[in-house]
Amino acid sequence: MAQQEIWTIKRVLDWTCGYLERKGDEHPRLSAEWLLANVTGMSRVELYVNFDKPLEEGELSAMHAAIERRATGEPLQYVTGEMPFRHIVLRCERGVLIPRPETEILVDAALEGVDEKSADAEKDADAEKDDEPAPPLARVLEVGTGTGCIALSIASERPGVHVTATDLSPRAIGLAMRNREALGLEEAVDIVECDLASDVDPELMGGFAVLVSNPPYIPTRVLSEEVPAEVADFEPALALDGGPDGLDVFRRLLELAPVALAPGGMLAVELFEGSLEDAAALVREQGGWASVEVREDLTHRPRVLVAKREA
Repeated sequence: MAQQEIWTIKRVLDWTCGYLERKGDEHPRLSAEWLLANVTGMSRVELYVNFDKPLEEGELSAMHAAIERRATGEPLQYVTGEMPFRHIVLRCERGVLIPRPETEILVDAALEGVDEKSADAEKDADAEKDDEPAPPLARVLEVGTGTGCIALSIASERPGVHVTATDLSPRAIGLAMRNREALGLEEAVDIVECDLASDVDPELMGGFAVLVSNPPYIPTRVLSEEVPAEVADFEPALALDGGPDGLDVFRRLLELAPVALAPGGMLAVELFEGSLEDAAALVREQGGWASVEVREDLTHRPRVLVAKREA
């Protein structure tokens, strides 16, 4: 009887790397490590100190299925089902936009607005009666929550802040709720299925310290001609296509902002690099804003618009 082949971690990594490279993967080694780490439950570092460890039959079967999915161009985050974002790990699935590293800059901006409001709230709390429940230090409205990465990051990094997150997609709403439950943030984050803020509690409108959004912002032509197939073929167009100039949803957010925000509140929106100056001009044209600025992402490209309402 022929001896069964032994597939060690090193052998599987090397084979996967070569196979994915032939299939056109731009980062085959990274893909191989990520897939194998997901299958084995090890970290990428642990893989390298366990090179001689054989994979079990079930692990080999799972790895084979994952390799074939990745070989078709399916994003790693969908294949593994998860994505680290700032200080949390989120479940990802097809039909919902994958969080991007540049969106962490958007969270940073939103946290600035949260901290400014929270400092004022803490001063006011000193005058409150002890037997009355303390109100949230700040309220945040996120439009287009997707996986929940922005809302859940804000809530996890700023205890005492309450976030209302909305999305039009039932699939995104379901995924965001599961991520919220996994992180134990049910009390800190409300998730509402609606268009923009149409079903948000009217009593909350006009009281948000921050309105934050990563809306669909890729211009239609760019989406059809320039976006990599890994994005265009697998991620939802609903979360990508921003119309002819990428600002279709932004214009609606700009109309919502004066209604949703408290005096001195912040609007923070991630946008296409070629659309930000036009977006800033729209904000100035609207009036009622004390400041408007464009911030760069990690690659020094224009990415986030931050505007503050007049106090």
